[in-house]
Amino acid sequence: MSGVRQAVIAAASAAAGAGAALLYTSTTQPSQAEPTLEIIPPSAPISPIPVIGTRSLPAQAPSPGLEITPSILNQIDPMGILKYGHPGPVIDELKELPLYGAYDRRTRNPLWVAEHITPESLSQVSGTRKNNFREDRNIPKIFRAKVSDYVNSGYDRGHQVPAQDARWSQKATDDTFKMSNMCPQIGKGFNSGYWLRLEDFCRYLTTKYPSVRVVTGPLYLPRQDDDGKWRVSYEVIGSSEAAGEGTTGSRDSKFAPNVAVPTHFFKIIYGEEEPTDENGNESSTGEVALGAFVLPNASIDTSKKLADFEVDVAHIERASGLEFVKNLDPKRRKRLCEEVECDIFIKDFSDKMKSKL
Repeated sequence: MSGVRQAVIAAASAAAGAGAALLYTSTTQPSQAEPTLEIIPPSAPISPIPVIGTRSLPAQAPSPGLEITPSILNQIDPMGILKYGHPGPVIDELKELPLYGAYDRRTRNPLWVAEHITPESLSQVSGTRKNNFREDRNIPKIFRAKVSDYVNSGYDRGHQVPAQDARWSQKATDDTFKMSNMCPQIGKGFNSGYWLRLEDFCRYLTTKYPSVRVVTGPLYLPRQDDDGKWRVSYEVIGSSEAAGEGTTGSRDSKFAPNVAVPTHFFKIIYGEEEPTDENGNESSTGEVALGAFVLPNASIDTSKKLADFEVDVAHIERASGLEFVKNLDPKRRKRLCEEVECDIFIKDFSDKMKSKL
């Protein structure tokens, strides 16, 4: 995906004035008598200047409906609604051993999930994959994504932080199987294909950088229709079930599907060259190789170059409403794809990982 080029054209104008010069000659001119100024009186008397009078306009009284009286101010209290609870929006914090992020109650997907991998964390293998998908009980029941939501949907339960990156602990591996870390993904050609190879690429980066951070999440991008207008459209999946706690339950006890199917996914990669300073503290000066990628939730040929999906971080921020590099000094940033071969075939990464780790 090529970046969007923007051009700013500035125009400036200037005004110039022209001056005139008088030319004097040294020739002596004969003196002439000065003419007599003749004053001709007007043929009609000049009318005196009229006197213009002014008057004060009466101040208009405000309409009775516009008056604000102290008694009304004492009665109106919009914030009084908070006595029933703050409506939100509420962002649920995702805080597990292998990940940190935020959950979107409306889409039943994470907003973003961050992970941290190092050569040491990947080399330690203590956990095994048990496929124990389960609800995240830290999310209120009515807003949870459920395992049953994906049954017969045609979509995979797609990890945002992969289990493979958390095998340094069995609990860490298990934590990645909570449904708050899942999004509906196309299976063949994406979750089990290109997306899987992209996860391999992130692990491969630990052979160059001692610390690699990855932020992953869903996007719901607009598409231009035949009429020229842009619209956001996405599928929803899920099973109907009784309302959770906190609802009236007096009318419908069933709900329409609520789990949104993202149109795209993003990954933002931070390759930290000097994650800590000489005293072991987090570095605030080390360079960071930054890479941002947006992939469609669709089958992708594994021969397609990763650089085709590279975008500027600002495009992801604009589309997601999130900020990822607010505190990263631009002087510390480097382009990841200028540091490593993002353009090589994704299928080559697995072999390189085996030989270098």
